[in-house]
Amino acid sequence: MIVNPRSLADDTSPRPPRHADGVPLTVSVVIPTLDEAGNLPYVLNTIPGWVDEVILVDGRSQDDTERIARTLWPAVRVVHESRPGKGAALRAGLEAAKGDVLVAIDADGSMDGAMIGAFRDAIAAGADYAKGSRFAEGAGSADITPFRRFGDAGICFLLRVLFGARYTDATYGYFAVRADRLAWLNIDSDGFEVETLVGIRARRSRMAIAEVPCFETRRIHGTSRLHALRDGMRIFRTIVRERFRTYRRPDVR
Repeated sequence: MIVNPRSLADDTSPRPPRHADGVPLTVSVVIPTLDEAGNLPYVLNTIPGWVDEVILVDGRSQDDTERIARTLWPAVRVVHESRPGKGAALRAGLEAAKGDVLVAIDADGSMDGAMIGAFRDAIAAGADYAKGSRFAEGAGSADITPFRRFGDAGICFLLRVLFGARYTDATYGYFAVRADRLAWLNIDSDGFEVETLVGIRARRSRMAIAEVPCFETRRIHGTSRLHALRDGMRIFRTIVRERFRTYRRPDVR
């Protein structure tokens, strides 16, 4: 299932998707941060006003990250995570969230918060896990290098061969998951390999999966902590570990 972002990105409808009993779906947005004060004004100002909860997971920033977040989004919930790594931050934020739909977005300004509506609607349409893709039809990236693109294509190939996952993008961190399916992912990695791990676990737990075409811009301020070769090796080790690991969905006995 592919969601067309053009019809959803500017969604300001006062009638959000609802549960079968008529109760509106609530949305929590989780943002891992570490010294991202320069980027937060853009990130928070693109998040739609109908979002029910914003959780900022701060890895003990030394700049004004927390102050700026509270100024721009007064109701923001701040979770402090002393364990290093993006995976650790995502796990902490997702576990703290209270919404029906949990959306993960980066704090570097490369992801458009207006797309949160597309992820929400993919979940409302029946997906358990909605995965952002920079390489699906209608998507794109102004940031990815040829080396990283080649690496992502190789990872997609491995996931297809080893797990039957037909993803067009294996390493993009924009995604959404139904809150009552979060335990199925059992996130237990701390680094940038977490995006690939989540995709593998979603497939292995037989979630209903949707891809949402997204456009990735360049980081606005600062330097990415992603190291293509080092983190690529971590991803490869994660794939190998998962291939030989017995996985049982939590609700299956």
